[in-house]
Amino acid sequence: MALVPVGTMAALAATMIVKHYLADFVLQTDWMARGKERAQGWLVPLIAHAACHAALTLGVALVVAPRLWWLALVDFAIHFSIDRVKSVVARKGRWTQADAQFWWLLGFDQMLHGLTDIGLVAGFLSL
Repeated sequence: MALVPVGTMAALAATMIVKHYLADFVLQTDWMARGKERAQGWLVPLIAHAACHAALTLGVALVVAPRLWWLALVDFAIHFSIDRVKSVVARKGRWTQADAQFWWLLGFDQMLHGLTDIGLVAGFLSL
């Protein structure tokens, strides 16, 4: 088992949190945000959104551990899946921003993304 300095782990975790903020909020256009939530025509906007996450994760991988570039594909797949399931659940529940369940679901979505980033950090540091 490899031991990693706490500072290294914390810096990489902070980097992934910033990565998530950038991809989920700064780089996500209105077209992506609204498009990925539609009942039809959601695929391309969701691919574009998940690709933003993957591209930034690839950037981190290329700096931290270039041989782990493929973790960007893992991030893409997980982010795509989480966002799609969130959208389907919200639509089936007919939840809108006026409903507490919408916010619980959004919080759950963000928690899963945070756990994904922790998993990616573990991958970067242990693979």
